[in-house]
Amino acid sequence: MSQIITIISHDIAARPEQVEAAIRLLDEGATVPFIARYRKEVTGGLDDNQLRLLEERLGYLRELGDRRAAVLKSIAEQGKLTAELEAAIGAADTKQRLEDLYLPYKQKRRTKALIAREAGLEPLADALLADPTQSPEHCAAAFIDPTKGVADAAAALEGARQILMERFAEDPELTGQLRAALWANGVLVARVVDGKELEGNKFSDYFDYRETIATIPSHRALALLRGRNLGILNLELLADASADPDAASLGLIAAQFGIRAQQRAADAWLLETVRKTWRVKLLARLDLELKNRLLEAAEAEAIRVFGLNLKALLLAAPAGRLPTLGLDPGLRTGVKVAVVDATGRVAATDTIYPHVPKNQWDASLARLAQLAQTHAVKLISIGNGTASRETDRLARELIARHPELELRSLVVSEAGASVYSASEFASKELPELDVSLRGAVSIARRLQDPLAELVKIDPKAIGVGQYQHDVNQSRLARTLEAVVEDCVNAVGVDLNTASVPLLAQVSGLSRGLAENIVQFREANGAFRNRKKLLAVPRFGDKAFQLSAGFLRVPDSDEPLDASAVHPEAYPLVRRIVAHCGKPIQALIGDRATLRQLDPRQFTDERFGLPTVQDIVAELEKPGRDPRPEFKTAHFQDGVETLADLKPDMILEGTVTNVTNFGAFVDIGVHQDGLVHISLLADRFVKDPHEVVKSGDLVKVKVMEIDLVRKRVALSMRLGDTAATQAGVESGRQTARPSKPVVTAPAPAGGSMAAAFAKAKK
Repeated sequence: MSQIITIISHDIAARPEQVEAAIRLLDEGATVPFIARYRKEVTGGLDDNQLRLLEERLGYLRELGDRRAAVLKSIAEQGKLTAELEAAIGAADTKQRLEDLYLPYKQKRRTKALIAREAGLEPLADALLADPTQSPEHCAAAFIDPTKGVADAAAALEGARQILMERFAEDPELTGQLRAALWANGVLVARVVDGKELEGNKFSDYFDYRETIATIPSHRALALLRGRNLGILNLELLADASADPDAASLGLIAAQFGIRAQQRAADAWLLETVRKTWRVKLLARLDLELKNRLLEAAEAEAIRVFGLNLKALLLAAPAGRLPTLGLDPGLRTGVKVAVVDATGRVAATDTIYPHVPKNQWDASLARLAQLAQTHAVKLISIGNGTASRETDRLARELIARHPELELRSLVVSEAGASVYSASEFASKELPELDVSLRGAVSIARRLQDPLAELVKIDPKAIGVGQYQHDVNQSRLARTLEAVVEDCVNAVGVDLNTASVPLLAQVSGLSRGLAENIVQFREANGAFRNRKKLLAVPRFGDKAFQLSAGFLRVPDSDEPLDASAVHPEAYPLVRRIVAHCGKPIQALIGDRATLRQLDPRQFTDERFGLPTVQDIVAELEKPGRDPRPEFKTAHFQDGVETLADLKPDMILEGTVTNVTNFGAFVDIGVHQDGLVHISLLADRFVKDPHEVVKSGDLVKVKVMEIDLVRKRVALSMRLGDTAATQAGVESGRQTARPSKPVVTAPAPAGGSMAAAFAKAKK
């Protein structure tokens, strides 16, 4: 465990005692949000990002430890475990290194090398490697034995070569050197498969492409690997960019085993053995490993970006508790309408047909006005799918005709609404509604509170990632679940209005407990305070400890229940209240009084300074919402389709997705435009997330419109003009290796490349 603590403390930039404390809490069943918020003294203030990384590394290192124990046991049972090997295995800090060390001892099928050993040919291989002055043919003659399958000298030499090839290929130090060199200098070359040019047109940027493998960014790596998996691209990994890319690798193998080109009798035979080891055994294996490494790195980055986008979307500004009219746009099937009250309860539904082919414009306006007036609607939420601009125009006309209603309208992303509509939860939550109308309800609610509504949908269905179907799905799911959990607990949950999916994301609550809470609430009425949770079936003290601080009861008979103050700290608050000499109701929100307090005078053996400071801050603004203020983008009149766009037009829009190569912005034309990373700011931008996040309102300039491919190039550098950007490929040029190629020096005796060429002849 001490080794694990040391490694993790380095990885997360924390002290060993902080890591040890956090591991102990996790092993006791505490959650990351709970530890980050309510156990700062114990962990020395580790934040949720550090704790998430700690949790991930802890799982990896424990798996590594289990595998290490299995490897040691296997080698020991074979009677081959030396002190030196045991030390090397104990020091292995990655699964890759551990498997390299284990490879020579791993039980495997009958290989050509094993058959050669059984035929007694290992002494021949050892002799030629130890003394290259011997003639291979002369030495091999002594090992001819037809009864053992060695018919002649050529067969004996081939068997000896197979033994050496396996030995060379399983050398862990050599494998590590070659892997590192290939990752640093290897060049991935992509070419289109013959006859696939038309079918794979969207991969045309990679039809003749090469780039140093270590520098390929996530989005390009995933595109290349997808093209390969679809049979569009051939991917070849070259050891380096030199004219003879194999030379450096061959040199490393030869140097590792003292093989040189010195015109000795066995030199050519040994050099050819090295060549075959590289081409037949090592290159194929390392090619697969490094392409998998490229995939894993690309997946990790894509998942990181997905998580950042999801976090931004979940923490988008809520419109608040206002009656809202949701419109799910459609043409032939009509616009689905749902009115929800301030708590999100469905008040009315309908379907109107303002667009083609029925064109019931005035009747639709009249019906919407009636619904808005009857239910005191204040907001109109419009899905951004088909006919959204036409429906947005309908809403704007409604607002203009009926200013007395004081309506505001907003187009929102409807990503995932159809998934929610057909889900099991939606059928339980809205059993009386048709599937098509449930989407309108979701669109209305996600304007009121994006977090509360979006947690009902599988995060992967929300569509804020890049190449989400090309990455490891279980890893993606774990990451996104952690993002959702962190967001929900950062905001807090109203115990008396939260749905089962929302409650299930609260620290310490399972899906089953969330269902029990809702059932108890429906049977017994609203919770009067947090303590009442203990009456819920199967809700024990541990669940209460982990969840209570994140659950809010606004109308509780205990004022602190509406805040993020944990019930375990209520006695501390009482001491603060007594010191101030004011009733707690008067102290809450009294910034002037609270700012005069010295938090240090309230610390004790249980509550340290961080907790006291958090409590004072919470009393200043109880139940504060970390989400930003609600704002809306205004789409320009007359700009509804790609054909309406003109170069240099400046528009307002909403960032819908952020990738490593830029940001996509909804400007109201049914097709998001792309702001390339180079056009996000008047400075160098390494990561687009430094500049924008999903949900941001931005001003952009139209740089280029491609009607055929339905693409829009935008810029946030408003001083640019379309003319100055003409001809610029926005960083999509075919990449070339940018790093100098490092080759190993040739062993003594002349040029290694020439020596291998001669050996091959």
